[in-house]
Amino acid sequence: MTFKHCPECGNKNLTKDIGDDKNIPYCETCKRPWFPFSYTCIITLVVDENENFALIKQNIYNLPPDIYILVAGFINPGETFEEAVKREVFEEIGLVADGVNYVNSYYFSKRDQIMAGFVTKVKHGEFKLSEEVDDAKWFSKDDVASAISKDSIVAQLFNDYKFSWVRNAPN
Repeated sequence: MTFKHCPECGNKNLTKDIGDDKNIPYCETCKRPWFPFSYTCIITLVVDENENFALIKQNIYNLPPDIYILVAGFINPGETFEEAVKREVFEEIGLVADGVNYVNSYYFSKRDQIMAGFVTKVKHGEFKLSEEVDDAKWFSKDDVASAISKDSIVAQLFNDYKFSWVRNAPN
């Protein structure tokens, strides 16, 4: 997001070079820069003790009917990434996180979002879906590839998770 107007006083921002950063929105009235930003959110692979993955459907995104996505959501003010992951997993599918581990970050240009990617360990259980989730299913690690879009952040996070899992395996 780029600020055309100052969020404090409402005046139109000018552009100004601030150190090494060029053409930064700047409010002459408030005497401060308003650096552009992307919306921050989390995305997580939810995995049970048997390496089954919980994938969800949210029809709001108009994905093909056979494509599933991951639990994801925005960070609340004052919340850490890990707290957001635990909250979103519980809110969206009703499962309690046993462990949360950071994997990688991803930029989603379609919505100007920077997504912190995690793996969340849970105990296998029945889903309790929120109103924003239309369906959820458990997939084995062999079946998950056929349920996700190959060119998606979901696929990137799954691949990064598999890579880190193999890399950290005992020799």
